[in-house]
Amino acid sequence: MKKLFAVVMIMLSIHAVNAQRAGGFRYQMDFGAAMPKGGGIGALVNMEPQILLSDNLAFGLRLGVAALAKDVTYYSIPQDYNGEVSANASMAGTLNYYFNNGNSRVAPYIGGGFGYYALSSVKIDDSDFGDGDVGNLEASFAWAPMLRAGIELGKFRIGAEYNFVPTSDLQNVSGQVIGEAVNEYFGFTLGFFVGGGKWGK
Repeated sequence: MKKLFAVVMIMLSIHAVNAQRAGGFRYQMDFGAAMPKGGGIGALVNMEPQILLSDNLAFGLRLGVAALAKDVTYYSIPQDYNGEVSANASMAGTLNYYFNNGNSRVAPYIGGGFGYYALSSVKIDDSDFGDGDVGNLEASFAWAPMLRAGIELGKFRIGAEYNFVPTSDLQNVSGQVIGEAVNEYFGFTLGFFVGGGKWGK
C-alpha cells in the first residue's frame, strides 16, 4: 500500500512539473521577419522571460531587436525612399492569454504589451535629393504599444505581432524638420519556450 501511495505521489508530482501552472517560470525565444510599413523586409529576434500569473495568463518582459529598412518621406519630394537597414531595440512588458482547457497540446493565444523602443539612426544618400544637405535621421526613442496573436504547439510557437511605434522626424544639417521615417512594423515569428511545463497531457 505504501509503495502504491509513493507511485501515485510521484506521478502527481511529474504531472505538476510538466503542466502549465500558476507561479511557474518559462523563457521563450522567437525569430522571424520584420516588415515595416512601406519599407523593406527585415528580421527580428525576441527573447522573453515570463511568469505564469495563472494557468492561462503569463506576464513577461520582451527584449527584442528588429533590423529594418525604414520608409523615409522627404516633404518637398513626392517619392518615398528606403533608408539603409538599421536595428531598433525594444524592451516591453507583456501579457499573454492562452486558450487551453488543460488537456490539449494546442494553445492559441492573444497578447499585448507596452514598452520602450530605442530607434537607430537612418543613413540617407544625399545624392537622391540633389541639395546635399539632407543629413541623417538621428537615433531617438519612443514609448509604444504592441499587439500579438498566435498558437503554441507543445513547446513550439507560431505568432504574428504589430508594433505601433510612432514616426521619427528627419532633420537637415540646420536642424529643420524636412521629412519623417516610419518605425511601426509587423512581425511574423517562429519560436519555442523552455520551462513552465507543457500544454496538455
